[in-house]
Amino acid sequence: MKTPRPATAQQSGQSPASKYGEVIRLLLHSQLLTRKQVEYAVRVNSKLQTRKPLLSVIRELGYVTDEQIHAAIRNNKTPFRIGDLLVELGLISEEDLRLALKMQAKEQPKARLGEVLVRNNFLDERKFISTLALQLGFVHVEPEFTDLDEKLIKKGPVNYYYSHAFLPVRREGDTVLVAFADPLDGHCQRAAQNIFKQKISVGIASRKSILTTIERLFPNFLPEEKSRGQGESVVDIVNSLLVDAIEAGNVSDIHIEPLSDRIRVRFRTDGVLVPFREYPIQLASSLTSRIKVLCKADIAEKRRHQDGRILFVHRNREMDLRVSFYVTVFGEKIVLRLLNRQNELLGIEDIGMQPRILKKFREEGLDRPSGVILVTGPTGSGKTTTVYSCINYLNNIETSIITAEDPVEYVIEGIAQCSIDPKINLTFEETLRSVVRQDPDVIVIGEIRDSFSAEIAVQAAMTGHKVLTTFHTEDSIGGLLRLLNMDIDAFLISSTVVCIIAQRLLRRVCPQCVMPYELRAGDYRRIGLNPSALSEGLFRKGRGCDHCRYTGYKGRVAVFEVLVLNEEVRNGLIQRLTSHQIRRISIESTGMLTLFEDGLYKAAQGITTVDEVIRSLPKFQKPRTLEQIQRLVGV
Repeated sequence: MKTPRPATAQQSGQSPASKYGEVIRLLLHSQLLTRKQVEYAVRVNSKLQTRKPLLSVIRELGYVTDEQIHAAIRNNKTPFRIGDLLVELGLISEEDLRLALKMQAKEQPKARLGEVLVRNNFLDERKFISTLALQLGFVHVEPEFTDLDEKLIKKGPVNYYYSHAFLPVRREGDTVLVAFADPLDGHCQRAAQNIFKQKISVGIASRKSILTTIERLFPNFLPEEKSRGQGESVVDIVNSLLVDAIEAGNVSDIHIEPLSDRIRVRFRTDGVLVPFREYPIQLASSLTSRIKVLCKADIAEKRRHQDGRILFVHRNREMDLRVSFYVTVFGEKIVLRLLNRQNELLGIEDIGMQPRILKKFREEGLDRPSGVILVTGPTGSGKTTTVYSCINYLNNIETSIITAEDPVEYVIEGIAQCSIDPKINLTFEETLRSVVRQDPDVIVIGEIRDSFSAEIAVQAAMTGHKVLTTFHTEDSIGGLLRLLNMDIDAFLISSTVVCIIAQRLLRRVCPQCVMPYELRAGDYRRIGLNPSALSEGLFRKGRGCDHCRYTGYKGRVAVFEVLVLNEEVRNGLIQRLTSHQIRRISIESTGMLTLFEDGLYKAAQGITTVDEVIRSLPKFQKPRTLEQIQRLVGV
C-alpha cells in the first residue's frame, strides 16, 4: 500500500488525514498527533536514503509511543485489513504483502493470509498473533508461558480442547478467559460456553501454542490424527523423504530433528535450511530405527552418536548418503548428506573462477611439478567439486593419480581411487602409508583431518609429488595458520604449500523473477564503501515466483579467494607474523582477490545479491572499489 502524493489524494477525494494510513488517521482523530508533526515526519522520511513506514518515523521522532498506537487501534470501530496494518506498523514491507497475497491466491484450498505470511517466513508467528489481537481487540495469550488454572482446564474434555483449538486460561470475575486459535469462530465460542456455563472473555493464541500446551498437560493423550499417523508405514515415510530430496535437485542435506512435541524435517536447499514436513513425535523411535537399518548402524544403541552410509537407487540413479546420528535431549537427531555418484565433472574453467585468477591458478598452482594445493572452506562450500575439476584437468596418460577419499564421490576413468572404510580397518592412516609406495605423480587426500595427514601431505610434496587436499578453514590465510597449529614447521609449510583456494557457495538470483535493485544506505554501510565506489554495478534481486518458491533465488554460484604463495608471504610465515599482517602482504604483493571482493563483484554483475554476500562471506578489512576489483579479475 504505497503512500500517495498529496495532489493525487486530493484529486481522488481522499481526506488529508487518511492519505498517510489508517493508524495515523486514528492518531490525528484522537489528537495524539498534530497535522504539523505528520507533515514534518513526511519531510524527514523523504530525505532518508532508505524510506521507512511513516508511522516508524513518527515513533522515532517521539511524537507517539507504542502504547498510544496500540490504544488507538484497539479503540477503532472500523476494522483494519490485517495486511495493511502489518505494513503500516513496519512488520512487513509492501513487497512482502504483495508476494504473500499472490501466493495466497494460488493456494487450494485458500489459506488465510496470516498462515501464508508465517509459513513462508515473512513474519514471526508471535508478532502476527500480537498484531491480530490488536486488530480484533482481543487479549493476546501465550499458554506455554502463562500460569494456567488447571482445575478450570479439567472441567472440559481434552479431545474437545484439541479438536476446537482452544484452552481456558483463568477466571476473571464472572467470566472465563479462553484462548482461541480462531477467535472469530462462533462454533468454538459456543463450545467453550457450553463447557463452562459462564460468559466468555475471548483471547487469541497461536494454534501451535495451544496444542503444545494441551499435550504437555495431558501427556497420555493421543490425538486421533496422530494415532492415524502412527499407522503409516515408516518405510514409505523414509523412502518418500529421500525421493523428494533427490527429485528437488538442489537439496544437499536432510535434517530430521526430534523436538519436544513433534519431529521436524528440513531440507538444506541451495545452502539454506528450509522447513519441509512435520511428523508426530510418537514416530521418532521407529523412524530412527528404520534409517539405522538402512545404514547398518546399531539399533539398540541410543546413548552414543553414530555414523553410517546408505546407497539409495532412484530411477537408475545411485545416491550415496552419509548419515549422522546425534544424541539430543529429545532423542536422536539425524542428518543425511546426499552425495551424487555421477560421472559428469565440471571443467576447471566452469567452476566460476575469474579469468585472470584462473590463469594464475593454472600456471602457478596446477602446472607446478610438485607442492601442496589446499582447497579450504566450511562443509558444503563446494570444495570437493573444485578438487575433482583439478583432478580432471591433471588427468592424462602420462600422469599417475591416486586418491584416498571418504567416500569416493565422482568415479573418474584412469585414476586409482580408494574409498576409506574404518569398519574393515581401511583408515586414512593405513591408506596414506600405502599411497606413497604406489609411484604416484599426483596424490589426492580427501581431507586433512589431523597432524598425521598434514605431515603426509607435506612429506609427499617434499619428495617431489603434487598433493591436492581439502581443509576446513574460514579463508586462505586460515589454511596456513591451521597447519602451524598442527605443529607443522613454518619452514616446511613455506617450502611445500604452493597455493591455497578458499571458497563459498552463494545463492543465485532467480532468472525468472529478476529485477533491478538500488543499493540503500544500510547496504553501503555494511559493505564498507561509498556509492561512488560501486556506481558501475548492476545490482539485482529476485522478486519471488513459483520457479524459486518465492525465495528470489535459484541455484548457486561459487566465489573464490586464491592465494599463490610468493617470497613475501613465505617470509611472513617463517617470521610467524599475525594473520592480519600475512593477509595484508598477500593482498598487496600477490594481487589476491578476497572472498568478499569476489562475492561483491558477482553481486555487481547481478549474479547474486548484496544480502547473500554479507550473510555468507567473511570481511576482514574494507574491500577495494569495484573499478579496482575489475582490474584484478581481468575485465
